[in-house]
Amino acid sequence: MDPKVETIVRLSDIVKERIGERKPVLGIVLGSGLGRLADAIQDPLVIPYRELPGFPVSTAVGHKGNFIVGTLGGKTVIAMQGRIHYYEGYGMDKVVLPIRVMIGVGIRTLIVSNAAGGTNLGYHVGDLMIIRDHINLLPNPLIGPNLDEFGPRFPDMTRPYDPALIRLALELGAQMGIQLHQGVYVGGTGPSYETPAEYKYFRNIGGDAVGMSTVPEVIVARHAGVPVFGISVITNEAHDDYAEDYVNDGDDVVVAANAAADKMSRLIEKMIEKIEL
Repeated sequence: MDPKVETIVRLSDIVKERIGERKPVLGIVLGSGLGRLADAIQDPLVIPYRELPGFPVSTAVGHKGNFIVGTLGGKTVIAMQGRIHYYEGYGMDKVVLPIRVMIGVGIRTLIVSNAAGGTNLGYHVGDLMIIRDHINLLPNPLIGPNLDEFGPRFPDMTRPYDPALIRLALELGAQMGIQLHQGVYVGGTGPSYETPAEYKYFRNIGGDAVGMSTVPEVIVARHAGVPVFGISVITNEAHDDYAEDYVNDGDDVVVAANAAADKMSRLIEKMIEKIEL
């Protein structure tokens, strides 16, 4: 067995042993400043990443670094309260390890969220954008020997974000009075924020929002045939015309994400209630 597969199986077994009879059917990744959705999880069991042997630990601002297993929207879920980023110095196999562990635990759908800069000139701080597609500027996590136990050598990415889940979100958003954009997410390496010229470039090639995560997670989920729904909270207007004293600030991003987290949390909880698994 491939050593990477052995690690995934070992960690999945540890998590399954910790959670006992609970069987998560849905995984959630909570991005920068968006961890408060975890507060809505009922009867939560918290598993800190640091308690899992060989598991990467979150170091980014706003990422607590826990798995939380419990009930949300009437379903058993496993949530990542903080993700792993490539810019933290981890190899891509570590970045996507939590997703593969959740797949090993048994999830059948994945919901990913992030804080992102809005390169689309029509986006403003606090807006929500459903991710309908992405542009990957990060190393592809499937490079190297294929893990046949998880999926094919050349997985299809025609529909990386599930059309039925997008339709459900739009329907519920309309019912709940939550405005939802649909756009393309550009995933870059970070950790430096992009230059104004890069923001303009991303917009010109079709990107509506830019961030430093999410895409590798989506690729490995789709590799394994797991449907994905993705949503971005727009935390800064990533345009290319700034005042001379403007500065992008990580703490401001977390504050803006927290301000929009309530409506995102309400939407996702309602979606989970409606998703048929």
